[in-house]
Amino acid sequence: TMQSSGHRFRDVEHHPLLADNDTYDSSSSSSSEADMAERVWFIRDGCGMVCAIMTWLLVVYADFVVTFVMLLPSKDFWYSVINGVLFNCLAVLALSSHLRTMLTDPGAVPKGNATKEYMDNLQLKPGEVIYKCPKCCSIKPERAHHCSICKRCIRKMDHHCPWVNNCVGEKNQRFFVLFTMYIALISAHALVLCGFQFFSCVRGQWTECSDFSPPVTVILMIFLCLEGFLFLTFTAVMFGTQIHSICNDETEIERLKSEKPTWERRLRWEGMKSVFGGQPSLLWINPFAGFRIRRLLLRGKKGGPEFSV
Repeated sequence: TMQSSGHRFRDVEHHPLLADNDTYDSSSSSSSEADMAERVWFIRDGCGMVCAIMTWLLVVYADFVVTFVMLLPSKDFWYSVINGVLFNCLAVLALSSHLRTMLTDPGAVPKGNATKEYMDNLQLKPGEVIYKCPKCCSIKPERAHHCSICKRCIRKMDHHCPWVNNCVGEKNQRFFVLFTMYIALISAHALVLCGFQFFSCVRGQWTECSDFSPPVTVILMIFLCLEGFLFLTFTAVMFGTQIHSICNDETEIERLKSEKPTWERRLRWEGMKSVFGGQPSLLWINPFAGFRIRRLLLRGKKGGPEFSV
């Protein structure tokens, strides 16, 4: 601990505020939060990008089997139309939620803001303790944690999920919850459709239940059942865990580390309104809410793993 600007500055590794070779421009600190709001976030992590692509391919595979193997060959017109529209709408909502989770800044703290000028602007009380992250040289707000993959401190970081190639934090938790919910719903829907299809094929002796040959039909449906069961189990558990964390106003990291709350916990309903925004409405389950189309320019931001616009 050392005295600086009338307050105490606590640093785990006792680094200087900025290294000599850093070129942080303190004049830009006042607009850093505004710049964050105008940035499309994308983590350049190989494992995460592979997992994100696999997620999309698995959803597309499920849509292919449901549409072309089970619904289109069906003789019941309304059965095909209703289930086809429902499944594809859920798939679009799931993939849209995935994109919003992956491309939304989860609540990153500006890098290199641990400067004397910035701390003076905070108007801290004498003797107040603040913390600096020695890895990204930023002043850590309460409940922020550093992510080694994103290389940033994330506000209310819950965990880093490779399937969405991003951290789940203060600003994108809502989209992650929607992603798990919609994936669980389409997985359950696919399993129900597989059950009806197997019954129909067995009753019809596999002669007219699909445009594909019986062996190909069986293989495609078995893979879909396995995928649906695994996805349903994983996403349903994750959805329940996220809702539990929101209602208890506690992130997964805080729970695993058994951190004693130094903040005033919100009531359960207040926590839900804080994450999903405002009073309950259809906007809570709409992944397009608040979306604005911007001109995308891929600009490398110095020291950051994200593309900025």
